[in-house]
Amino acid sequence: MVERNYSRIGERVFEETLPNGLRLRVIEKPHHAKSCAFFVTRYGGMDLRFQLNGQWRDTPAGIAHYLEHKMFDTEDGNALQELAQNGAEPNAFTSNDITAYYFYSTEHFYENLKILLEFVSVPYFTEESVEKEQGIIAQEIRMVEDTPDWQSYTQLMGCLYERSPARVSVAGTVESIREITAETLYDCHRAFYHPGNMVLCVVGNVDAEQVAAIAREVLPDQCGEPIPRDYGEGEALCPVKKEAQQKMEVSMPQFLAGYKCEPPQSGREHLRLSILGDMVCDILFGDSSPLYSRLYEEGLINNSFGGNFDILPGAAYLYVGGDTNEPKKVHEAVTAEAKRLAAEGIDEDFYQRIRRACYGQMIRGLNSFESIAVSAAEGVFFDYNYYDFPEVFETITKADVEDFLRRNVTEERSAISLIYPKDFA
Repeated sequence: MVERNYSRIGERVFEETLPNGLRLRVIEKPHHAKSCAFFVTRYGGMDLRFQLNGQWRDTPAGIAHYLEHKMFDTEDGNALQELAQNGAEPNAFTSNDITAYYFYSTEHFYENLKILLEFVSVPYFTEESVEKEQGIIAQEIRMVEDTPDWQSYTQLMGCLYERSPARVSVAGTVESIREITAETLYDCHRAFYHPGNMVLCVVGNVDAEQVAAIAREVLPDQCGEPIPRDYGEGEALCPVKKEAQQKMEVSMPQFLAGYKCEPPQSGREHLRLSILGDMVCDILFGDSSPLYSRLYEEGLINNSFGGNFDILPGAAYLYVGGDTNEPKKVHEAVTAEAKRLAAEGIDEDFYQRIRRACYGQMIRGLNSFESIAVSAAEGVFFDYNYYDFPEVFETITKADVEDFLRRNVTEERSAISLIYPKDFA
């Protein structure tokens, strides 16, 4: 294994690519009682169309999430229960671009690691069990669809994008999951759950060589073929629709405004844009920004106000929202403030203060095992080393922030999703 020391942030990382293509990252933290393992595949809710055995396949919305649910089934029972009985805290999640299976434990770590690698690598489904799961996931989908936050987000993505699968919920719909069969799940597992498409990240009081030995012992020898994916044709940077609205059981209007941004290239540019986008959000509408203070003092926003910057496969967008009686006025104020900052420039003292706070937040993120593991895995998938963030951070200037605002946070790039109370006139 290759040992890399990052003295600026006090981290030591062991790296290796196994003969079967698995990328392994181990971050030893010998003074911690708890350890965790994240087994991550580059397969998420947006990977609906892909090429398998030379043929393009279109799969139902929600299938990556559905597969995550079914992967805990084993021929002998349920891996979730087995890990819990062995002292582990297991879980999993599916995002737009990855699916992760993980556990935390203070004892029996290597035994639990074997269980994790085995059940994720060896699928076991039956038509009966797949059909039974449909009811469980359908109920989960209905519960989420009844929430204003979900409706607001879904409306916004439908406004911003015309063809991108970013429009599609990671969980799918009640109708789409009815199309999922055991055969389709096996095909998706074969396409994306091979070692060459996966990363194993381990953080904690562990021995890197022992982790690597278990991975070599348990995982298949075959790497698997690279799977071409189709996220749709490139889209214009103007939203498809400027506004969408509906009425729900809410006490006051709620909005979510989005600004369509240029997607990044892979490599360090991906990491750089992610850092830059987060800094822009803090400067533009963070809770210490002039805009936030003004809108709060005017009674236009409350503590629900906030937003973020997100990068998806082939897409990127900045969003902001919250509860307010004047949603369109707040949206206009955000856009106007971005234009002002781009034209007049950001106050130097304020910029430096936000810059220090952003860097400090990234350093604090190294205390979260989950943040470390997911960031390291995403770095592998998108061809950058997350631990290079101090050097990448230093390349970002105030002029970069102002240019980002000038190009991206504009009326032409924006759309708004509105949720009104049912009795709203």
